[in-house]
Amino acid sequence: MRAAIVGIILAAFVIPTSLTVRWVKSAGERLHAAETAPNPSEAASVAIASAADESYCTNQLKLVLRRVLKSCGLLESGEVRGCQPADAKQVATLAGGDFNALFLPMASRAGVVEFDQNSAALDATDAALVDKLFSDQRGASYFFVVARASPEGSVDHNRELSKQRAQAVMQYLREKYQDPDLDHEVGLLWLGEEFAQLDQRFCEWQRSGTADAESCKRESLNRSAFISWIDCQL
Repeated sequence: MRAAIVGIILAAFVIPTSLTVRWVKSAGERLHAAETAPNPSEAASVAIASAADESYCTNQLKLVLRRVLKSCGLLESGEVRGCQPADAKQVATLAGGDFNALFLPMASRAGVVEFDQNSAALDATDAALVDKLFSDQRGASYFFVVARASPEGSVDHNRELSKQRAQAVMQYLREKYQDPDLDHEVGLLWLGEEFAQLDQRFCEWQRSGTADAESCKRESLNRSAFISWIDCQL
């Protein structure tokens, strides 16, 4: 009898406790899923590919682009503001290598402007590549400038250096083309040395540095600005 009573008391305690734990765990999982899932309006906007989209415009790329454009000021303010490394990590929600991999299919559309070490000045070869790629709009809506720095020097210095490189490309476009639509078209990211360093795969891209891929070094590859029109319908 006593054992039966003890069993009933234990059951009365254990069953509600286990149910509560399961409910709390389930609620936590639902909350995590809600926080990490794309915004429904964003998902709807990127799920349908226009017939004009290029083949590289995957849903993941569109989602990242929309978040970058929105967080960097272009979509809402209609003007260039730009994003720094910490912003880019939060916006992309991807590891650096995965972020870069989204752009690999754009090899024939994009280019890498390679700067001298510790410099944000465009030389004649850099300017020629900017002109070549910017003039090849083909109806695209957004021109991306994603600047980086190689790991030499301090983190803070390289953040500022990559920002100057992005702004150097923007300033060149302003002076050369006198285009009032630039503020609605150009998206800037400066990633310093902290996020999305380019690897040797990008040596095959159009570059303003050494012409041959065999002499391409990772350090010089990341003293750069990746530039391209992007044809994705957002």
